Amino acid sequence: MNGIKYLLDTNIIIGMYEHSPTVFDLLQNKEVTIAECAFSNITRMELLGFPEITDLEAQAITNLLTKMQCLSINLTIENTTINLKQLHRIKLPDAIILATALDHQLDLLTLDKKLANKIKTI
Repeated sequence: MNGIKYLLDTNIIIGMYEHSPTVFDLLQNKEVTIAECAFSNITRMELLGFPEITDLEAQAITNLLTKMQCLSINLTIENTTINLKQLHRIKLPDAIILATALDHQLDLLTLDKKLANKIKTI
C-alpha cells in the first residue's frame, strides 16, 4: 500500500500539531516517517470539526494532513466497524478508525489506552 505502515489516531495528529513530547517520542521510537502514515477520514472530520478551531489552526492541520494519505470508509470497513461495536462496545469513531487500520493491515498509533488495549485483544 504505497509504503504506508501506520494509521494515526486523532490524538496522535493533535499531538503532532501541538508538538507533544509524548507523541514525538512515540514516533521517534518506532522510527515513523510521515510518508509511512495515513489517517481515516473520520480523523479529518474530528480535527477540522472542532467548534472552536481557528482558520489558522485549520490551515495548519490541513497542511499536516496533506503530507499523509487519507483512507476512506468502504463496505468492508463498515462491516468490521459493526462487528467491533457489537463485540467490544467501542465508540463509533474509534471503531471506524480501528476497522480502517485492520482493513488496510496497518499499525494503529493511538494515545487512547482503552482503544490500545482493545487492539491487543483483537
